[in-house]
Amino acid sequence: MKCQRCTKAATLHVTEVFGEGQFEEMHLCEECAQKYLYEPQGAKGEKSEADETAALNLRQCPYCGLKFMEFRNAGRLGCPHDYEVFREELMPLLENIHGERRHVGKAPKRQPRGRQMRAELTQLRKQLQQAVDREQYEDAARLRDKIRRLEEA
Repeated sequence: MKCQRCTKAATLHVTEVFGEGQFEEMHLCEECAQKYLYEPQGAKGEKSEADETAALNLRQCPYCGLKFMEFRNAGRLGCPHDYEVFREELMPLLENIHGERRHVGKAPKRQPRGRQMRAELTQLRKQLQQAVDREQYEDAARLRDKIRRLEEA
């Protein structure tokens, strides 16, 4: 997981409790944690940050009723719509956890044939039939071999 203030790995996880059911979790690297814990912070900035956190924790999905605070506590979303409802908050979280905003992991070695391959096979079969109709058997044999190679791949 990445630090929320820089790009280093987070080594310290801080949970600040602002009141009943209101809290904030922070994931920080060693340097940022030192600054956060030991440098004085203005009361004005803390109050607005607490207000922002409270407002965020009250946001709710209109479909399943899940509040963002409940997601943060449980670590699970309630329905597929939550990805859009909480998109703004989830994107940085996903980037911190996975290092990217989109999937960059492994893909299956043998993927199902795509639409493009099927279209190409259809076109080649049509050309094969036309070559046979015109009695161009060398072209037909070449097309037949190409179709077989695509089907085996």
